[in-house]
Amino acid sequence: MSLLHVIGFGLKVGHLILMLCCWFVSLFSINWISNGGVMTTKTGFLADGEQLWVKLREKISGKSFKIHHHYSQYIGPKRVRRNWWKKLLVAWIVFGSLVSFWIFWYMSSLAMEKRKETLASMCDERARMLQDQFNVSMNHIQAMSILISTFYHNKNPPVIDQMTFARYTERTAFERPLTSGVAYAVRVLHSEREQFEKQQGWTIKRMDSLEQTPVHKDEYSSEVPEPLPVQDEYAPVIFAQDTIAHVISLDMLSGEEDRGNILRAREFGKGVLTAPFRLIKSNRLGVILTFAVYKTDLAPNATPDERKQATDGYLGGVFDVESLVEKLLQQLASKQTILVNVYDTTNISHPISMYGSNVSDDGLQHVSSLNFGDPFRKHEMRCRFKHEPPWPWLAITTSIGILVIVLLMGQIFYRIAKVEDDYHEMMELKKRAEAADVAKSQFLATVSHEIRTPMNGVLGMLHMLMETDLDVTQQDYVTTAQGSGKALVSLINEVLDQAKIESGKLELEAVRFDLRAILDDVLSLFSGKSLEKGVELAVYISDKVPEMLIGDPGRFRQIMTNLMGNSIKFTEKGHIYVTVNLVEEVVESVKVGTDSYSNDTLSRLPVADRQQSWRGFRGFSSEGSNSASISSATDEINLIVSVEDTGAGIPLEAQSRIFTPFMQVGPSISRTHGGTGIGLSISKCLVHLMKGEIGFVSLPNIGSTFTFTAVFTNGSGNSNDQKSQQMNKQSSSISLEFQGMRALVVDPRPTRAKVSKYHIQRLGIHVEVVPDLDHAFSGITTGDATINVVIIEQEVWDNDFAMSTLFVQKLRGVDTGVAPKLFLLANSLSSTRTTVSACGIPASSVIIKPIRASMFAASLQRSMGVGIRGNLRNGELPPTLGNLLRGRRILVVDDNRVNLKVAECFLKKYGADVVRSESGEEAVSLLQPPHQFDACFMDIQMPKMDGFKATRLIRDSESKINSKIQQGELSVEAFGNVSSWHVPILAMTADVIQATNEECLKCEMDGYVSKPFDAEQLYSEVSRFFEIGSNENL
Repeated sequence: MSLLHVIGFGLKVGHLILMLCCWFVSLFSINWISNGGVMTTKTGFLADGEQLWVKLREKISGKSFKIHHHYSQYIGPKRVRRNWWKKLLVAWIVFGSLVSFWIFWYMSSLAMEKRKETLASMCDERARMLQDQFNVSMNHIQAMSILISTFYHNKNPPVIDQMTFARYTERTAFERPLTSGVAYAVRVLHSEREQFEKQQGWTIKRMDSLEQTPVHKDEYSSEVPEPLPVQDEYAPVIFAQDTIAHVISLDMLSGEEDRGNILRAREFGKGVLTAPFRLIKSNRLGVILTFAVYKTDLAPNATPDERKQATDGYLGGVFDVESLVEKLLQQLASKQTILVNVYDTTNISHPISMYGSNVSDDGLQHVSSLNFGDPFRKHEMRCRFKHEPPWPWLAITTSIGILVIVLLMGQIFYRIAKVEDDYHEMMELKKRAEAADVAKSQFLATVSHEIRTPMNGVLGMLHMLMETDLDVTQQDYVTTAQGSGKALVSLINEVLDQAKIESGKLELEAVRFDLRAILDDVLSLFSGKSLEKGVELAVYISDKVPEMLIGDPGRFRQIMTNLMGNSIKFTEKGHIYVTVNLVEEVVESVKVGTDSYSNDTLSRLPVADRQQSWRGFRGFSSEGSNSASISSATDEINLIVSVEDTGAGIPLEAQSRIFTPFMQVGPSISRTHGGTGIGLSISKCLVHLMKGEIGFVSLPNIGSTFTFTAVFTNGSGNSNDQKSQQMNKQSSSISLEFQGMRALVVDPRPTRAKVSKYHIQRLGIHVEVVPDLDHAFSGITTGDATINVVIIEQEVWDNDFAMSTLFVQKLRGVDTGVAPKLFLLANSLSSTRTTVSACGIPASSVIIKPIRASMFAASLQRSMGVGIRGNLRNGELPPTLGNLLRGRRILVVDDNRVNLKVAECFLKKYGADVVRSESGEEAVSLLQPPHQFDACFMDIQMPKMDGFKATRLIRDSESKINSKIQQGELSVEAFGNVSSWHVPILAMTADVIQATNEECLKCEMDGYVSKPFDAEQLYSEVSRFFEIGSNENL
């Protein structure tokens, strides 16, 4: 419960108590005075007292009544007036507030004192541990100096070399818990330098060019060590621990910090510390502890000069303060509760930070002194809590309890002000939300145009580049770049689709399309990936589904691409099986029990029961069944599409959010498989727009099945669309070519055989299915009809190779005139190459799955020696596009020169004569009748005059001239013998939100093409007003 709820409840209770008190005082005063012994008349005093008490009773009663009346009038629920009661209320609130604040301050101060004590204890503990471990390291380094004096300088030959020193220091590193390295520098006089360098095999180098400067000076800049100039004496490092082996051969006396440190250590005979500075190579903050190594015969009370003469070298221990203090703090369980800073305070006015951040903090802080054994340098540890102090809840609740009582009189004021503030805030938020929605739409429109415009140039130039002579590597680079660009455009489209769905601006088209051709295209899209992963991919469409439907083919393709893309992404073995049926078929099969779960799957791997994926669909309830029967009598087609896979499945805990935008199954999915997580969300919204439903069933490590329904219109009876007519003609020509042929499919799996039968029957071929080769040979030799084609599944072929070889030999010996054509259905060519070649079967007779009608038709045409007239290859454009554009004079208008160049190259590729224009004004001038242009591609978003305005001006000009020609004011001969001028204008834009067909039609445009150009879309648009072989001005 929030504080405001507590206050409100207290106000109500206080209101009730105050009213009861007023009534109690009134009643008590009346009863007490009436029964109170002041009615006696024995003495005059009592008589006077009687009058006095009566008056007192009247006054008390009157005051009580007035108090109750004033409370009801001023404090009650009606209204509050400006009077003396307000001053009393303010005084009471101020007094109560002061009391509550004092209690809060007192209790908080007690908590703060305890917090200070805790901080001091923790800081002193850390300072003591750091100091103790530093002393341990310092004592060990001092002991090492004695060891070097004994075994290096007093032994001839010395028994210590670099390898011995490095191994010893490495093995004894645990005894120096705070050091990151130890090094020994020998004292060398100038007269001994040459001999020393010859002995060591290297020259003494300067240190000042590499030395890290103190932290309050300039930053470190590493350079190559320079040879050391002549000086009186040197202190080159001859031994060093492996961690700091880079300091060998460096003269310690040539460094500013080290020189002072060495001289002090030699003079006083004790360990001394340097000021903090950046260490060589590591560039981390550290200090060096230095001990002078003397000859053993040095007197304890020797003078500084005697010590100088007796010095043999200098032993230094490097302390990486930052990492070492951090290691120390990690040993403490409460290390995260406070922040520790270690400072060198030798110069109190400019302390040097050795560990921790330098950010000043005005809050609670405790300082503990540190003694590292060097009387010249002073150090201290400053500690503060890492987090802000916790709220003093005891003080808060106590003070609030008192403050609630004080605030009882402000109940009405608070409620009125709160309601008014909330109302004004909600109105302001409403205005902001409406403005934000408008700004979002404008932003998406602008961003989509600004991103797709340069992407049009990139993809267009890459497409043109692929048409040039490239070697294999260059072709691979260009293909990769083009694929990445298309992926980016796809991602942009998905994000924009999501935005359009959220704003309610996504609308579906209603055009005729071939459902089977769309699924063939989607199948081709994922065939390469399925072959690469060894996953079998198949599509089956019921014969009851009409050939042509009316709906939005692009959005249906988008749904199928999203669902199949997810399946291929998460499936590593088994199959992906797409089925399309009428809802009435499935409802009927469920009623009779023919659609129950079966182990007869495409790959014989277990799958999720697809009936569970449509549980809850309205179309499968009693109410939905009635609607399905009604729709069957009309032109509405209710389809149910299932995508079944044997992939990894969806974890149970993630299934509830599978359709949530930008949500994925796990945090590693986007890194492992990629994707944005909005594909399924968009698919669900598109299905709802198609008046359908979507659901799924998934079992971990078994697979998933997604099912959706969609409502279309039967388009088989309407064939006015030119593109659809051409597709039907092409399909009919192929079907007539194979009409009357009979095929035999050898496959023991009914589901897989049904898929093969479906695709082959689409070519007009009669198909029979047998389970094995024996039945196949019997069907060929004993059947009444002639078998023209035999299709054998790879599983049958590989199970018994000897039987397969014998079957081929028998097939060649069949006396039926022309031997049947033999084809093998395989998952990959490499898996059957050896066995096929051994039987003398050409590789062209192997059909690689996923099987499609066009693929089988092309294989059959090759085997029959007929020219291939199948589907176009990927990237190949419609052959009639060149016939449509050849010789056409086309004006391309765009303010972007790159886009102009891309459009010009694309159109010129198909024989068009292209004229470029960079502004709407120039386009209006060029298209003033009479002109010689057959069409115009007009960019929509241009500066000064956009494409819409330019089109309106062109149409106005054409309308005026056509009117004058019809009225006889102008002669037809003066305008090229054209009586009605109307140049086709196609909108050319990268704005996928605003560039819709309806928007263009409002401006009297003839259509639109999105950038980058798509050959199919371009053909669909220009074929509406261009005829093949006709070059007359339109």
